Amino acid sequence: MARTPLHFMKAAAVVIAAGLLAPVSGARAQDTQSQMSGLALSADEPIQIESDLLKINDEESQATFTGNVKVLQGDTVLQAGEMIVKYNKGGGSVSSGTADISEIELYKNVLIQSGTQTATAEAGNFNMANEVLVLTGENVVLSDADNVFIGCKLTVQMKNGQAKLDSCGRRVRIQLDPKSRPKQ
Repeated sequence: MARTPLHFMKAAAVVIAAGLLAPVSGARAQDTQSQMSGLALSADEPIQIESDLLKINDEESQATFTGNVKVLQGDTVLQAGEMIVKYNKGGGSVSSGTADISEIELYKNVLIQSGTQTATAEAGNFNMANEVLVLTGENVVLSDADNVFIGCKLTVQMKNGQAKLDSCGRRVRIQLDPKSRPKQ
């Protein structure tokens, strides 16, 4: 099965759900872990990618989008200064949308937004084979309305929805707004 940027956008949507992180009993004070259900995206919705420049290097099996990179699908937006899409040799082409993507790297002010949920980081990496998404930076910020989570590394295991926010030697910071709790 060929993997397309749609798979990446589904992963990005799950990262947005990290705004719902809550401490797990027994977790260290420096880490926050949670089970994340993610956000559903339609496989029928088109993906639009914009950038100032696109370089496709078939010899290295990668496509590099640079300058004001913006990826849209439905109400989900991904922005970065640079996005490198690495694909497997002989696995289709990026230009036709049939590339067998192995990894996506994001650099320079990464932002993922869907509805009221936002994630920001300095860099990101999505390993398609392992289905692991990692956002890193001095301050990786996850928010859902007025609830805010800050660490330096967010790791999301896409297969099971497990997410972990690391502090990298400092402390994870969380601000919860009691008014954001669902009414019972």
